[in-house]
Amino acid sequence: MVRASEKWARRTALTGAVVSIALGAWLVWLLPGPHLAAVLGIGPVDGVMTISSCYAVTDIEGYEDGTDCQGMYTPRAAGEPARRVTLDKAASHRPGSTVEVRMVRGRAHELSGNALGTWVAVTGFVIGPFLALTLSFCAAARDATWSHDGNYVLLFIVAEMAALVLGVVAGVLVSIWQALFG
Repeated sequence: MVRASEKWARRTALTGAVVSIALGAWLVWLLPGPHLAAVLGIGPVDGVMTISSCYAVTDIEGYEDGTDCQGMYTPRAAGEPARRVTLDKAASHRPGSTVEVRMVRGRAHELSGNALGTWVAVTGFVIGPFLALTLSFCAAARDATWSHDGNYVLLFIVAEMAALVLGVVAGVLVSIWQALFG
């Protein structure tokens, strides 16, 4: 027979699991989700961009961070004016070429290996801690106790490393695909 305290502990732990995974999903939807969707081409094209120049970008520590391109963006929606925008983590483009783009927070996105690798890794980095916490809560609900051996810290580390590896692999595969098939 299950005691009332065990029922309470299980319900509380399951509630924690649901809240944890919901919070992680909400943060993914809020932060990297729109960028990842734009890079993957989910949704309609927002407009076209005529490339005027491309240049190498470095991060705050001086390491190479891909290529950005500047150019004029012409929205598909009637009545919106054309404006200068930056194409983040772009594939290689020649000045004068036209690219279909999706806009997120004022910046243009397209499918490129660097962009996909970056946003897949960032998505994994955001969801990884919440996944480990959710599994920890599920284990607490299963055992009806808050004490367990702490393998979920290891799971957190593995999830973060897996996000990094998945981002690199996705980026490399897309880069190879674009080099072979344009």
